[in-house]
Amino acid sequence: MACERNLTWHPTAHRDADTRRPLTLWFTGLSGSGKSTLAFALERRLLDAGIACCVLDGDNIRHGLCSDLGFDAQSRAENIRRVAEVARLMNDAGLVVMAAFISPYQRDREMARRIIGVERFREIHVSAPLAICEGRDPKGLYRKARAGMLSGFTGVDDPYESPREPEVALNTAEVALEECLERLLAQVRGEGGAS
Repeated sequence: MACERNLTWHPTAHRDADTRRPLTLWFTGLSGSGKSTLAFALERRLLDAGIACCVLDGDNIRHGLCSDLGFDAQSRAENIRRVAEVARLMNDAGLVVMAAFISPYQRDREMARRIIGVERFREIHVSAPLAICEGRDPKGLYRKARAGMLSGFTGVDDPYESPREPEVALNTAEVALEECLERLLAQVRGEGGAS
């Protein structure tokens, strides 16, 4: 864009001052898979350990920053772009970010990785069989989608593209919350490869 030629990026002092590298854990998965549950539980553990962090949750973001967006593919891409930009700024300020978004399309998650930076981005695939996600249905969205009251719902009449090589894969139907948290904490501590 033409206006970008007149803008200068100002680096923050936080980047050099913090020896623990801030990063973004990007939780992706179907509605009801456990993304928000894990993100907020991890936030509590990190805060208790004195680590500055923040959760960016899909529903919360759509109440404000992305309240003008719908759920078509183009709007979903813009939603993810905005969140990734915010996560990058929070990382620059020294925070660990947990971003919990269905983010069903591989291309959008790759865009988020580029914006945030490969060295800071950790893709966390949170999964559970569709029947279990529907059984949990914390917001009643599957019920509405199955009744035809909600269209374009991921997992019902809109696709979900599973990550090809996530840094962490967690099946919440098989792995207990505490074990999930330990795997996530390993990522924050820099101990994790793909798991």
